[in-house]
Amino acid sequence: MAQETQEAPAQPTGMGTLPAFVRWSLVVSALLLTAASVNHLFNLSFFMNVRLLEIHYLYVMLLLTLPLVFLVFPCSKSDPYGSTRWWDYFLALLALITCAFFAYYGRSVVNKGWDFAAPLNAVIASFAFWFLLLVAARRTGGWTLFAVILVFSIYPMIANYAPGPIQGFQRSPVETAIFHAMSGESVLGIPMRSFVNLVVGFMIFGVAMQHTGAGPFFIDIAFAALGNVRGGPAKVGVLTSGLTGSMSGSVITNVLTTGSITIPAMKKVGFRPTYAAGIEAAASTGAVLMPPIMGATAFVMATFLATDYTNIVVAAVLPSLFYFFGLFAQIDAYSARNGLKGVPRADLPRIGKVLREGWYFLAVFGLLIWMLLYLKREAIAPFYATALLLVLNQLLSKSRWGRKELMNFLIATGQLFVELVAILAAVGLIVGGLAVTGMSGTISNDLLFIAGGNIFLLLLLGALTSFILGMGMTVTAAYVILAVSLAPALVAGGLDPIGVHLFILYWSMLSYITPPVALAAFAAAAIAQAKPFATAFEAMKLGSIVYIIPFFFVLDPAFILQAGPLESLLTVLRAGLGILLICAGIQGYLFGVGRIETGLPGTIARVLLGIAGLAFAFPSNAGLAVPILGAVGAGAAMAAVAVALVMVSAKQETA
Repeated sequence: MAQETQEAPAQPTGMGTLPAFVRWSLVVSALLLTAASVNHLFNLSFFMNVRLLEIHYLYVMLLLTLPLVFLVFPCSKSDPYGSTRWWDYFLALLALITCAFFAYYGRSVVNKGWDFAAPLNAVIASFAFWFLLLVAARRTGGWTLFAVILVFSIYPMIANYAPGPIQGFQRSPVETAIFHAMSGESVLGIPMRSFVNLVVGFMIFGVAMQHTGAGPFFIDIAFAALGNVRGGPAKVGVLTSGLTGSMSGSVITNVLTTGSITIPAMKKVGFRPTYAAGIEAAASTGAVLMPPIMGATAFVMATFLATDYTNIVVAAVLPSLFYFFGLFAQIDAYSARNGLKGVPRADLPRIGKVLREGWYFLAVFGLLIWMLLYLKREAIAPFYATALLLVLNQLLSKSRWGRKELMNFLIATGQLFVELVAILAAVGLIVGGLAVTGMSGTISNDLLFIAGGNIFLLLLLGALTSFILGMGMTVTAAYVILAVSLAPALVAGGLDPIGVHLFILYWSMLSYITPPVALAAFAAAAIAQAKPFATAFEAMKLGSIVYIIPFFFVLDPAFILQAGPLESLLTVLRAGLGILLICAGIQGYLFGVGRIETGLPGTIARVLLGIAGLAFAFPSNAGLAVPILGAVGAGAAMAAVAVALVMVSAKQETA
């Protein structure tokens, strides 16, 4: 579930290239970390004679993962995967000793207030810890993430020299180091606490689903259900990317796995290479925003908001469904306009056979969702779901695990733990840098002052800032910075807190399909053998709804199910119709009317359809000073004019 940086950082080495010692270390790390998490979340009291504090668990998690960062991730991209230099072993040993020191003295950190005044040995360990986290961030997240975290982490030492709006209380190097290493507001703060309390189980569940064959099952069932309809392979690509991406939480991984199957199938039935790759990039990006598993950032969000993860899941349902509905609508319109058919039924898998062989994947997902939404047990739900999955896989599946499969699962789990803990712990330095200087409490007021108290201008600034930060670092890092700085200002302006945090998350994701970075589009273009930038622009067009919907749900709580049932139902109907009209305008085909011809009348009709769609889906927020009935009426009038223009131009073409 780790989310990639936008700088294409060095990736974990392949399992086959890792030295045996490192592979076994990952296995042991995965097993011990899982056991510690189960003990913590289920309150099993493994350590009967020792009462462990949460700080012990946090340091133990770091002890089990941080040393392995330097053995799994190469020092530079020029190093061959699997190569380990002497300094890697030195850094791993230093990380082991440092984390063990803090784990051993955890009670002293709490009881004696070492985060404010520490003995010499703790000060030395704090500086070493700080240095190790910066190196780990560089190896796992790339140079841009490293640079941003470095600036925020040293900011307390130069805070009094900063310009007026971002000036804070200066701290000495020693005060800064011990605060970062031992305070509950820095490395041990919200990102790491979300990992300990929520993320571990979902990470294990996602890896287990992938290693038991859930990906091929979802692809087969999507082909069986949609493969023969108009533009079937493209719709299959959207559905499978949504299902598998929700499990992995990784955009690029999703593109590379599902795209290698769906993109060639799309090209085979007539989709242009750039369009096929754009579909896969847009679908894989939206998949990470799809409940029930939305990537690591969603769990950090739940911790920031001090709310159940279930509330985040419920709020995210409608926006993600609107996004995928928009993708389906555009694909259907494009297919109809260009006469693209589906795959012959004889060439598709039988849905009955697919369900008989993989029904238990749906059962496991059902258990997870039931425990999340009905029992409200989000912390332990993935552990039960994973246990059920592994038992059923061993009893029923053709892909029953042996020793090799079990080892691969544990190694993959360990790699994921190592990568995500390194990023989350390092991102905590950002929070710490703002907290120790007092900036986290004042920066929102400064932003409101800069925006002149205009909440809409602040939203635009927030969207632009989220997008820019998302280009250069992990989505989690970009989110954390804005959750501390921007979100309080927007909430103070009267906006819904969950809507604000989802707004930041959505805009942090958009650079995956937006030039100049557009990593998802570039990865898909490589599979499709298409032009990268042309693919990125196709992905932007296909994913156009995702640029609009965050402004709607942040201004109208009904879009995130934070309003009454009737209001939410009316919002679904209005927005659904609005999305259909927008997609018709973009693709040049209106369902029930037909193809929109080229020429001036067609161009005007397409523009009117887009504006009418926006009017139908317009937020019903009193602060916008636009009555919703007036907006809907205007939308209906513009849509009627557009339909008339389409019909007139069609008659002229046939005359």
